[in-house]
Amino acid sequence: MKSSLPTCLVDLSRRHAVAWLAVSTLPLAARGARAAESADVANLLRAGGCVVMLRHAATVAGVGDPPGFRLDACSTQRNLSEAGQQDARRIGEWFRASGLKPRAVLSSAWCRCKDTADLAFGAHKLWAPLNSTFIERSLQPDQSRLVRQGMAKVPAGQFEVWVTHQVNISALAEGSPASGEAFVFDRQGKVLARTTFA
Repeated sequence: MKSSLPTCLVDLSRRHAVAWLAVSTLPLAARGARAAESADVANLLRAGGCVVMLRHAATVAGVGDPPGFRLDACSTQRNLSEAGQQDARRIGEWFRASGLKPRAVLSSAWCRCKDTADLAFGAHKLWAPLNSTFIERSLQPDQSRLVRQGMAKVPAGQFEVWVTHQVNISALAEGSPASGEAFVFDRQGKVLARTTFA
């Protein structure tokens, strides 16, 4: 049956239909891509012999820490925001839903890292090579060397989660991780994946 609409309107309505179809399928495609990425990361972790270097979750506004901050007093530091706390819990939920339990959860001594670890995994162990070098950049080479040595010790079939800072991850890999984003490294320090555990 021939349309009674003028040709220009029929063409326009077809173009809108095609555009709508393209837009309406984007979320599904994005979800599919995220699910595939999530499955790939889960498989990497099941194979083991790797480390998840996780940047702490989102914090209140700011860069670095206030002047005179102390590691033994969280109130003096830049801490997780409410959204960051939710993100940390979501990360933990992803691991539990994937049936993945880390061999160990190591953390920087900064409260935003410890809180991310505890909200996601329930516990952590402090490890100084994960501490921030934002103020003392001269520490970075030695810390990176110790981190690489630690990676080499993680056995096949197991993985560890190390909660740290952007500056420490960027020293080992190209790119700057967002809050709550992680890089997965193998025992040789090669980046296997970059993920947000969505």
